[in-house]
Amino acid sequence: MQSYKLTRDEVGKRSYELPAFPSVIAGILKTLDDVDASTEMLVAHIARDPVIAARVISLANAAATQTSRKSPVVSIANAASLIGTNRIREMVIVSSIAGFFDGLASAGMASRFWQHSVAVGVCSEELAHYTSATASVSAALVAGLLHDVGQLWLSRFDAKILDAAWQTALTGHIGIEMAELERFGADHSTVGAWLAEEWSLPVNIVAAIRYHHAPDSALAEPLVPLVHVAEVLSNALELTTREENRVTAISSAACQALGLTWNDSVRPLFGRMEARSNHANAFFQRD
Repeated sequence: MQSYKLTRDEVGKRSYELPAFPSVIAGILKTLDDVDASTEMLVAHIARDPVIAARVISLANAAATQTSRKSPVVSIANAASLIGTNRIREMVIVSSIAGFFDGLASAGMASRFWQHSVAVGVCSEELAHYTSATASVSAALVAGLLHDVGQLWLSRFDAKILDAAWQTALTGHIGIEMAELERFGADHSTVGAWLAEEWSLPVNIVAAIRYHHAPDSALAEPLVPLVHVAEVLSNALELTTREENRVTAISSAACQALGLTWNDSVRPLFGRMEARSNHANAFFQRD
């Protein structure tokens, strides 16, 4: 069977054949500490996207029914003030990356890939809330959504070889990253990190993508153990139905870095992860 020896230069050159990475994501990550600037940017972006605008206004009107507000919400600015900047930011992040994935994914891969990405994104977000990790909740969501983006690139590059790697991983009981390495010369974590660098994403998100299967190599960066644990939990909780959804080994060092203790106190966290993942996948459903 054919095999490759992918390099960063080759992945970088081919990245220009891909859809443009959403500039709004970079803007969000740069303005997280400036609430006013972030809100203005989000409202301006939503106003240019009728799909997101309709979802935001619909969500705001649903929230308004639980208050004493009598008039319907019809403007993005009013919706933002009613729902809150954090909720609006989350919707923009997920919607923007969803559109990007639609343009990047090969036929038949978009739906199963999206379900898993949303589940890990939501779990990363919830872990950022729950743990003592000094990581931005929005950065955790972006890193979780993008953690497997290298697989989309590999599928676009040679879908048959990637499918063969998955079959080897499933039947041979080895990690997908090892099966990819044998066939492509680089695994999806490495390819995803190369892409994130091409898109000028922050170094902590690049690290989370690069080390989500090997977090012990970069525990000093809080997003790394966060995304690793989030992916393992999304698999263990069976938040998606894809065939290759397997519980992988969880790093005890990553759990320790996040201050996680596995006892009954974490059950509410699991419940929130499941409920929010189901809701997000339904709300942002892909065909």
